[in-house]
Amino acid sequence: MLTLEQQFALRIAEQMVFHTGRRAAPSEMRSWERSLPVLAQDLEQAGLGKVEVLVEHHLPLTSKRADVVLAGRHPKTGKPSYVVIELKQWSRATAWDDDRELVLIDGFPNSPRLHPVAQVRGYCEYLTDFAKFLDGEPDAVAGAAYLHNAMAEADVRDLYDYPQDNRGQLFTGASRDKFIEFLRDRLDPDVPGSPYADQLINSAVAPSKQLLAVAADEVQRREQFVLVAEQKLAHSMVLHEVERARSADSKSVVIVTGGPGSGKSVIALSLLGDLARKGRSVLHATGSRSFTQTLRKVAGNRQPRVKKMFKYFNQFMDAEPNDLDVLILDEAHRIRETSVDRYTKAEFRTGRRQVDELIAAARVPVFLLDQYQVVKPGELGTVEEIRQYAADLGLPVHLIELDAQFRCGGSEEYIQWVQHLLGLAEGEPTAWQGDPAFDVRVADTPEAMESFLQEKVKAGYGARMSAGYCWPWSKPRPDGTLIADVQIGGWSRPWNVQGDRMVGEAPPAALWATDPNGFGQVGCIYTAQGFEYDWSGVILGPDLIWRDGRFTTMWDANKDPAFRNRKSIDDATFDRLVRNTYKVLLTRGMSGTVLYSPDPQTRDALHTLVTTTHRQA
Repeated sequence: MLTLEQQFALRIAEQMVFHTGRRAAPSEMRSWERSLPVLAQDLEQAGLGKVEVLVEHHLPLTSKRADVVLAGRHPKTGKPSYVVIELKQWSRATAWDDDRELVLIDGFPNSPRLHPVAQVRGYCEYLTDFAKFLDGEPDAVAGAAYLHNAMAEADVRDLYDYPQDNRGQLFTGASRDKFIEFLRDRLDPDVPGSPYADQLINSAVAPSKQLLAVAADEVQRREQFVLVAEQKLAHSMVLHEVERARSADSKSVVIVTGGPGSGKSVIALSLLGDLARKGRSVLHATGSRSFTQTLRKVAGNRQPRVKKMFKYFNQFMDAEPNDLDVLILDEAHRIRETSVDRYTKAEFRTGRRQVDELIAAARVPVFLLDQYQVVKPGELGTVEEIRQYAADLGLPVHLIELDAQFRCGGSEEYIQWVQHLLGLAEGEPTAWQGDPAFDVRVADTPEAMESFLQEKVKAGYGARMSAGYCWPWSKPRPDGTLIADVQIGGWSRPWNVQGDRMVGEAPPAALWATDPNGFGQVGCIYTAQGFEYDWSGVILGPDLIWRDGRFTTMWDANKDPAFRNRKSIDDATFDRLVRNTYKVLLTRGMSGTVLYSPDPQTRDALHTLVTTTHRQA
């Protein structure tokens, strides 16, 4: 019979194969080999050889993984019991700048980490929020941060200043006996844990708390979102910098970067609500008309004054320097060179850069961005641009990179597949290998795509159709009806409404992605960006076609007015922006994406790459 240590070794190898699709090299497993055998010894000493050990447990609807989840029966209640464990190899750690939630470890003097208790507590809360069978069982999940290499309590003394509870307790190598006692209190040594592990793994996933559905509560009353790992680190970093700026009369810049669905907007709203409740002067701004207007509508539904907290990037030209404690800049990849437009007063036509206005307006400007979502000429929001400008001003910059994502069913595999498909990452396009968390299909016709999505709507899901900007966009007829500009064979549908008012039953542009009546129109990049829906149908227009084993872009097929002046945009820029556009459209879905291209060669290539097909009935 295998020892627990041997079982761990096998499970590690199996997990690495399952998660990456290949056998892991020894160097890739070295960090686990240093931590898991220690845990195996502790479980053996505790007499818990029958518990089920889930290594790198995948949290539902996110790519984030908990190091270890122990599954078994509670020795006192007889109910399912789970212990989430965050394993750290740290031997020494101190609080960062007297902030209890951020810590420094040896070898990384200027790179604060999230307190491991805060990290594991976030995992516990997230798990209980999304594993449906845990509803009404708040005591079923406990958490522990285990610093097994810390053999002297004095070396991690600062970490004990952080509050602990059942969802997050700190243990070290020096307190190993207490850790073993903690495990025995939570797990029955005489009952196999595999049935309880199956319950957790196979649990239905409760619907995620949609960003906009809870914005009002988040801003006006109480925290609604559970922030995990780097999300919580970003949140804590901003709060820390705000308090330091107030006490030391200082100024700094925070940049939070992450891919689609990594939680940037969740962080933004959490910060807005938390800072507002603390009495700090804070505003939220974006460069997206649709996103800002939707936030104003939802968050200010019962409190009209809340609408004033949501601004646009170009509204800070006359702001007093450092008048705000914090300016939260969501979708910061949409920052432009200047804020000047045709409505700008002559006194403000100075050529001042927009990034300068935004940095100047607050003691702590917070930029949340994904530079691969730059989709329009003149958008300059990149990490390099902001970091360089802050450096020129002599301001410290803190960069937090979000490595998890919560859109597309939490499927990292799908995000990577899209990046390779579109040529936005190194490596050739590959066949979609499938992921239980996310469904990808190819439709033979636009009718088949729409029919499939309609069935999803009838089943209670949200769904939208979007397309590349490859068809003309007409104003409504005099009688107020929309013109079906998107025509493919005998199928035609109108674009979403252009303006701020409903046209018939069709919602205004800003609400296309969130109003159920938006399903009847085709959305474009400017109405889809920043939003999510359960099922996404994407029409790849003739500006992106498959030739010679890869996608190529076609300038003449694009109808976007932003690309009208060909003299001011080079071919490489056009190519990059079109690929970024389709990356945004292809990553709006939470449950699945249906692809369609009117180009036969492109459609054949998609059929080769994706074997799941939806044909017209």
